Amino acid sequence: MDYMRDNNMSDGFCFVDVDETGLNWWDYAGTENPDRYTEDSIKRASEISGDKNLFFGSCMNPQTLFEKITLPDEIAAVFTIALTSSPEEITKRLKARDPERMCGSDEFIDEQIAYNAWLIRNSNKFQLHVDNRDLSVSETSETIKAFLDVVSTCRKFSQKKFEKFLITY
Repeated sequence: MDYMRDNNMSDGFCFVDVDETGLNWWDYAGTENPDRYTEDSIKRASEISGDKNLFFGSCMNPQTLFEKITLPDEIAAVFTIALTSSPEEITKRLKARDPERMCGSDEFIDEQIAYNAWLIRNSNKFQLHVDNRDLSVSETSETIKAFLDVVSTCRKFSQKKFEKFLITY
């Protein structure tokens, strides 16, 4: 996400990471409606993106996205990119996070590795799947940029009435 933003890889998009929304999943966990986190995060990211299309970086369950939340009216379409990696890389990244995010427990890591395996098994159901275990950040970003360039040219999404669409990974 940072690489794509820092290298100005697509002028028509605003790149927003879930951490930039100011919301914390743990504030929603264990509540009556924990899926509200996804809804609130997308709404906030959409506000941040202004008039640009939203490229939203989050670990978002597609089932939650399509079945349990209400998207903001200005989002005309959703494209989901599945990014997967090796269990070792996932473990390394989660253990490197700030302890206050509570991502370093064996139980949490095992859940994320299982989710990664599910993404791989279901990769044909996503508009784009990038297995980045053997790709550099720049190679991964170039693959995503090529996808964004194609999506951006689709006539349906260039209509003035629906200028914004969401791409999430």
